[in-house]
Amino acid sequence: MRNRLRSLLTMLGIVWGLVSVVILLAYGQGLGRSVLHAFLNMGDNVIVVMHGQTSMQAGGQRAGKKVTFDYEDVQAVREEVPIVRAVSAEVNRNLAFKVGTRVVSIKVRGVDLPYGKMRKLDIADGRYFNEGDFGDHSRVVILGSIANQRVFQGAQSVGQSVSIGGLEFQVIGVLRNKIQDSSYNGPDNNDGFVPFPVYRELKNIRAPDLFIIQPTAPELNKKALAAVREVLARRHHFDPKDEKAIPVWDTIEDRNMIDGFSFGLQAVLGLIGAVTLGVGGVGVMNIMLVSVTERTREIGLRKALGARRWQVLTQFLLEALVLTFAGGLIGIGLAVFLTWVIPPMPLYSALYKTADHEGDIFLHASSLVIAVSFVILALVGVVSGFFPALKASRLDPVEALRYE
Repeated sequence: MRNRLRSLLTMLGIVWGLVSVVILLAYGQGLGRSVLHAFLNMGDNVIVVMHGQTSMQAGGQRAGKKVTFDYEDVQAVREEVPIVRAVSAEVNRNLAFKVGTRVVSIKVRGVDLPYGKMRKLDIADGRYFNEGDFGDHSRVVILGSIANQRVFQGAQSVGQSVSIGGLEFQVIGVLRNKIQDSSYNGPDNNDGFVPFPVYRELKNIRAPDLFIIQPTAPELNKKALAAVREVLARRHHFDPKDEKAIPVWDTIEDRNMIDGFSFGLQAVLGLIGAVTLGVGGVGVMNIMLVSVTERTREIGLRKALGARRWQVLTQFLLEALVLTFAGGLIGIGLAVFLTWVIPPMPLYSALYKTADHEGDIFLHASSLVIAVSFVILALVGVVSGFFPALKASRLDPVEALRYE
């Protein structure tokens, strides 16, 4: 209280450091959340199983044999692997869409009923496929948002007819504009989707290009994949340990990698903020050392009157902690205010033309970020206050009383 301006300037360093920690951690958290959201829009804990070529001899078969799927493989996996919740075949080709006199080429995917939920095909207008569409071989199609724009150019499409490969189809749904930062055959926004049985009639294609599986729990991905390999190896006579026979894309493993990237990014940004906060702590330590020097006679008098070393140490340590945490509380309040007023930072919205800044980086001072910031602040406060307090507690009272 005797040195208000000096105390205020000292707290200012703490305020700046804590704002840096909170803002940087909030940015890292927001960036990681946006990137993970864009990646996971490809599918909900799915594994893509593709046909390949054997690299090991097995069952009298030579290495180098091509492995191709048939629809019975999909049914076998569905029936024989209980830890697989859902399975869908998939085949895709570029086909001509004709409306009136206008013709455009759109990639069309033939899929099974579970595909939409597995691959997060959210409907913006109309409906998704139902069991009757597959049982009756209904000629119906669902269009991605960009595909819909290309075919109908902004006109109402749901309920309209479109010629695909020379056959008439009815548009029953349009997908929501989807932020998708991962794919294996291009973004879903650009494609059309039809029931797999209808696709077989359309192009006379009997075998799927690949199929998608979804384990009953994310942690069972490796066990489910091993069981699927066993089924396919038995049916196609290759070694189940031969990974090149059926290459896979395990999005569950990739999610773990993205989580690791997000954690690493937050750790680096948090370290930068902690260093900035540490600079403020150095300021506190410097001021407290000056305070010890200025109050040497006071310390000597206290010790001459019976004050113990731990009492002197506690007094100066508490003074440092008061400066640190007072600045910290102001810093937290300012940081929360800034995360509230700073607008979302562009990331995916410009590319995907989304509304309400979907896919952008939002700063949010979560309770975890604030808790981590306070832990760092406490460490800074204790370290910056301990050494000046220790110096004060070790002063000899006789020498301190003689100090001018």
